[in-house]
Amino acid sequence: MAKNQDPIGGSHSIIGNGTEIKGDIKSSSDIRIDGKLIGNISIKGLLILGQTGVIEGDVICKKAEIQGVIKGKITISELIALKENAKITGDIITNKISIEPGASFTGTCTMDGSTNTAVGANVK
Repeated sequence: MAKNQDPIGGSHSIIGNGTEIKGDIKSSSDIRIDGKLIGNISIKGLLILGQTGVIEGDVICKKAEIQGVIKGKITISELIALKENAKITGDIITNKISIEPGASFTGTCTMDGSTNTAVGANVK
Protein backbone atom coordinates (compact mmCIF):
# COMPACT_ATOMS: atom_id res chain seq x y z
CA MET A 1 0.00 0.00 0.00
CA ALA A 2 2.66 2.56 0.97
CA LYS A 3 5.38 1.65 -1.52
CA ASN A 4 3.93 3.46 -4.52
CA GLN A 5 2.36 6.38 -2.71
CA ASP A 6 3.97 9.77 -2.25
CA PRO A 7 3.63 11.20 1.23
CA ILE A 8 0.94 13.81 1.64
CA GLY A 9 2.57 17.23 1.48
CA GLY A 10 5.83 15.64 0.27
CA SER A 11 7.22 14.88 3.74
CA HIS A 12 7.15 12.05 6.25
CA SER A 13 8.47 11.24 9.69
CA ILE A 14 9.99 8.03 11.02
CA ILE A 15 10.08 6.83 14.62
CA GLY A 16 12.71 4.12 14.54
CA ASN A 17 12.97 0.77 16.29
CA GLY A 18 14.33 1.28 19.82
CA THR A 19 12.75 4.73 20.18
CA GLU A 20 10.00 5.24 22.78
CA ILE A 21 7.86 8.36 22.86
CA LYS A 22 5.48 9.26 25.67
CA GLY A 23 2.99 11.92 24.66
CA ASP A 24 0.64 12.81 21.83
CA ILE A 25 1.67 13.28 18.20
CA LYS A 26 -0.12 15.60 15.76
CA SER A 27 1.07 15.99 12.19
CA SER A 28 -0.10 16.90 8.71
CA SER A 29 2.41 14.51 7.07
CA ASP A 30 2.78 10.74 6.83
CA ILE A 31 4.40 8.86 9.71
CA ARG A 32 6.09 5.48 9.99
CA ILE A 33 6.47 4.01 13.49
CA ASP A 34 8.84 1.13 14.15
CA GLY A 35 9.34 2.09 17.81
CA LYS A 36 6.84 2.60 20.64
CA LEU A 37 4.34 5.41 21.18
CA ILE A 38 2.56 5.72 24.50
CA GLY A 39 -0.02 8.38 23.67
CA ASN A 40 -2.45 9.39 20.98
CA ILE A 41 -1.60 10.08 17.34
CA SER A 42 -3.61 12.31 15.00
CA ILE A 43 -2.33 12.81 11.46
CA LYS A 44 -3.81 13.94 8.15
CA GLY A 45 -1.88 11.41 6.09
CA LEU A 46 -0.80 7.79 6.08
CA LEU A 47 0.26 5.90 9.21
CA ILE A 48 2.55 2.93 8.71
CA LEU A 49 3.09 0.83 11.82
CA GLY A 50 5.97 -1.59 11.21
CA GLN A 51 6.30 -5.09 12.68
CA THR A 52 8.24 -3.78 15.69
CA GLY A 53 5.90 -0.79 16.14
CA VAL A 54 3.62 -0.41 19.17
CA ILE A 55 0.99 2.24 19.86
CA GLU A 56 -0.75 2.42 23.23
CA GLY A 57 -3.32 5.13 22.62
CA ASP A 58 -5.92 6.34 20.15
CA VAL A 59 -5.18 6.69 16.44
CA ILE A 60 -6.81 9.14 14.00
CA CYS A 61 -5.61 9.31 10.40
CA LYS A 62 -6.58 9.18 6.72
CA LYS A 63 -5.05 5.77 5.87
CA ALA A 64 -3.21 3.14 7.90
CA GLU A 65 -1.08 0.10 7.17
CA ILE A 66 -0.64 -1.90 10.38
CA GLN A 67 1.93 -4.63 10.94
CA GLY A 68 2.58 -4.06 14.64
CA VAL A 69 0.50 -3.71 17.83
CA ILE A 70 -2.17 -1.11 18.68
CA LYS A 71 -4.04 -0.90 21.97
CA GLY A 72 -6.65 1.84 21.61
CA LYS A 73 -9.45 3.25 19.47
CA ILE A 74 -8.65 3.65 15.77
CA THR A 75 -10.47 6.13 13.51
CA ILE A 76 -9.56 6.02 9.81
CA SER A 77 -11.31 8.14 7.17
CA GLU A 78 -10.37 5.95 4.20
CA LEU A 79 -8.70 2.51 4.44
CA ILE A 80 -7.05 0.54 7.22
CA ALA A 81 -5.01 -2.49 6.15
CA LEU A 82 -4.23 -5.04 8.86
CA LYS A 83 -1.23 -7.01 7.66
CA GLU A 84 -0.33 -10.59 8.62
CA ASN A 85 1.43 -9.70 11.92
CA ALA A 86 -0.99 -6.97 13.08
CA LYS A 87 -2.40 -7.25 16.60
CA ILE A 88 -5.21 -4.82 17.42
CA THR A 89 -7.01 -4.48 20.75
CA GLY A 90 -9.65 -1.77 20.52
CA ASP A 91 -12.46 -0.46 18.38
CA ILE A 92 -12.04 0.50 14.72
CA ILE A 93 -14.11 3.15 12.93
CA THR A 94 -13.37 3.28 9.21
CA ASN A 95 -14.81 3.44 5.71
CA LYS A 96 -12.86 0.41 4.40
CA ILE A 97 -10.89 -2.39 6.06
CA SER A 98 -8.56 -5.05 4.73
CA ILE A 99 -7.51 -7.93 7.00
CA GLU A 100 -4.85 -10.42 5.94
CA PRO A 101 -4.81 -13.98 7.31
CA GLY A 102 -2.79 -14.07 10.53
CA ALA A 103 -3.85 -10.62 11.72
CA SER A 104 -5.43 -10.45 15.19
CA PHE A 105 -8.29 -8.07 16.04
CA THR A 106 -10.17 -7.86 19.33
CA GLY A 107 -12.87 -5.18 19.45
CA THR A 108 -15.66 -3.81 17.31
CA CYS A 109 -15.53 -2.43 13.79
CA THR A 110 -17.89 0.25 12.52
CA MET A 111 -17.98 1.09 8.84
CA ASP A 112 -20.38 3.98 8.39
CA GLY A 113 -18.79 6.62 6.19
CA SER A 114 -18.98 9.34 8.84
CA THR A 115 -15.28 9.38 9.74
CA ASN A 116 -14.29 12.20 7.35
CA THR A 117 -14.98 14.93 9.88
CA ALA A 118 -12.94 13.18 12.57
CA VAL A 119 -9.66 12.99 10.64
CA GLY A 120 -7.49 16.02 11.08
CA ALA A 121 -10.02 17.80 13.27
CA ASN A 122 -7.41 18.11 16.00
CA VAL A 123 -4.44 18.70 13.67
CA LYS A 124 -3.37 22.27 12.99
